[in-house]
Amino acid sequence: MKKQVHFAKILALLSIPLVAFILWYIFLPAFNLHSFGFWIYLLVNLIYIVTILITFNKKYYKLYMIPAILMALFIVLKIFSATIFHSTRYANLIEKENSSFEEDIKEASFEQVPTVDRDTAQRLGSRKMGEMLELVSQYNVSDAYTQINFDDKSVRVTPLEYNGFLKWISNRNKGIPNYIIVDMIDGKVELKKLENNIKYSKSDKFSRDIYRHLRKNYPTDMFFEISFEIDEEGIPYWVAPVYHNTIGWFGGSDVKEVILTNAANGETTKYNIKDVPKWVDRIYDADEIIKQLNWNGGLQLGFLNSLFAQKGVLRTTEGYNYLAIDDDVYLYTGMTSVGADESNVGFVLVNLRTKDTKFYKMSSAEEFSAMESAEGAVQEKGYKSTFPILLNIDNKPTYFMSLKDEAGLVKMYALVDAQNYQRVSIGTTVSNVVSTHIGRDISNIKAEEDAKSAELLNTKGKIISIQSVVIDGNTHYYFILDNSNKIYIANIKISEKLPFIEVNDEVNIEYYEKNTLNQVMKLEIVK
Repeated sequence: MKKQVHFAKILALLSIPLVAFILWYIFLPAFNLHSFGFWIYLLVNLIYIVTILITFNKKYYKLYMIPAILMALFIVLKIFSATIFHSTRYANLIEKENSSFEEDIKEASFEQVPTVDRDTAQRLGSRKMGEMLELVSQYNVSDAYTQINFDDKSVRVTPLEYNGFLKWISNRNKGIPNYIIVDMIDGKVELKKLENNIKYSKSDKFSRDIYRHLRKNYPTDMFFEISFEIDEEGIPYWVAPVYHNTIGWFGGSDVKEVILTNAANGETTKYNIKDVPKWVDRIYDADEIIKQLNWNGGLQLGFLNSLFAQKGVLRTTEGYNYLAIDDDVYLYTGMTSVGADESNVGFVLVNLRTKDTKFYKMSSAEEFSAMESAEGAVQEKGYKSTFPILLNIDNKPTYFMSLKDEAGLVKMYALVDAQNYQRVSIGTTVSNVVSTHIGRDISNIKAEEDAKSAELLNTKGKIISIQSVVIDGNTHYYFILDNSNKIYIANIKISEKLPFIEVNDEVNIEYYEKNTLNQVMKLEIVK
């Protein structure tokens, strides 16, 4: 009997390091006294140890004082790290620079307007995956869809992931062979085949789980969300921002370093934040930036003012989006007063690689008001608006959004004047809605700009064939003359007589050549 008791005590003692290891292996806390997770891990283990010791001898119950004291210390440190004691320091975690919208934000080219939001990218990615019968039974598409700049284009990238534990077992030696790139401008989807397959990911198990891999190599570093990106050569990486607490013991988390992990071979490199390669677009987490913007807007005049007088107190609007500017990705969100009116006092752009923050002071419609205005313009169709992005259209801040049907398919586009949200333009294409909004045919404007830089040519002849085609809501006429096999293209804006031209009519035209096309700029009918 004594041997059984003795054996039970040995098992109980051995369970202590076993439980500690299992908890660490599952939750992966950083061994860092500034980590909230580590304190919880420590307290749980201490309580378990004391509980085991009490089964040996009741007198050990006094040892519960140790976790109790640590819990009290934890609460004190947490309280004294709060905004009530450090309002100015919290407000200064992010610094806004006042700037000019017209100077900073280039006038948008309709050819570069991103029309694919995250939800649409997911649908396109899933559809592409469904076409790959050899992959769809083994892999799923991750819901990451990180927005980055790649090859001078705004794209969303996401890796494939294993379709469950059994599929991981059968494919772990091969790894994940593809990732998906979705062009945010035209919606083109590419399933990128890798030379070296991904073997470290969020869907991998055991030591190849990317969080577990990082924790093993960096046991004391605090990192939260890890993002998926690709470098200039298309090699996949995991980007892990390393945080440290800058205020009190637990407060003011901010990025100090970045760990890049090659997703194929697991090689890791830690960079000081100023030395991170320029192809990395997403160092700062959007939700952390929003938190810092709210501290900055609410605590400038102190904690009590943020609760009571609320003089000059600002907050971000409920949503945010991303803009690509000069090969960087910026977080965009509006700033509004706490009075809960439906207008913004301005908006901010935050560089997610450097955290440089610019504030544009201007009265404008709150984003959800603009969305409702766009939906109201097509209320009979029941379309729902995406969260807008802010563009410079005709040197004015303008909200751009897609309008989707119940199936989530984009049916139309809308532009809403940010300073007068009752001014709404709707169109079935981007060029059509921009033309409607500015009151000029932008396709014709582009043709005029091209003509200025091209050599203008003249010719005369009889029309032997003519056809009309509607492109982006505008009628274009394609015709051939008897003296050449060239095809000429004329926009309806060129001449109001175009609809009445017939075969055998003689015309004088002025045109320019570009990319094998012959764009007509002037046309006269010879009588």
